[in-house]
Amino acid sequence: MNFVDMLLFGIYPYIASVIFFFGSLIRYDREQYSWKAGSSQILDKTYFRIASIFFHVGIIMIFAGHFAGLVIPYEVWEFFGISLGAKQLIAMGVGGFFGTMCFIGMTMLVYRRLFNPRVRASSSLMDTAILLIIYWQLILGLLTIFVSTGHMDGQEMKNLMSWSRYLLTFRPAEAIEFIGEVHWIYKSHVFWGITIFVLFPFSRLVHIWSVPVGYFGRNYQVVRRRFPKAQ
Repeated sequence: MNFVDMLLFGIYPYIASVIFFFGSLIRYDREQYSWKAGSSQILDKTYFRIASIFFHVGIIMIFAGHFAGLVIPYEVWEFFGISLGAKQLIAMGVGGFFGTMCFIGMTMLVYRRLFNPRVRASSSLMDTAILLIIYWQLILGLLTIFVSTGHMDGQEMKNLMSWSRYLLTFRPAEAIEFIGEVHWIYKSHVFWGITIFVLFPFSRLVHIWSVPVGYFGRNYQVVRRRFPKAQ
């Protein structure tokens, strides 16, 4: 067993999970005033809406795709008649589309963050760092699509799914056997994905926890006309 693989892909994910959950809980308990998205839209609205829409739609669909690809067992896909090769082709097509959408939005946001004086002045070091790390992670993800064209049998994807399965069932030693031989671009993509979870509680990403799910079922707001006081 490779010690580096065991450290990065067998132990590090559990450390990241602890930091992710408990770090978020502690921050919510101690620093609620910093629990916000910290939008800079008011500083500069140029192309912000389109960039934000492209980024958020793209990243949400990418996250959903990763969940379906890594967490749902491949036996489920086979049950519905979807082979590993077909699943990989679907992942490449859907991931490529939404990844490109997200890349366009992120490129606009990164440029704005780095080269707009007002936005840059209002940004913390973590604001810029987390944006660049997500941008780098997105680029790695898009590069995996090109690497995947060299093996359309879906075996690499199955190895990553098996790694995820054994990791989620707390069998890291067995999980490492599957990720050890995959292409380095996949390993890099996995590593930076885990690292984002480590940085999550210390960044503005915590606002994701506060997604307004209850907003859609809220009661109507009652607004009454205010009458002038009698003289």
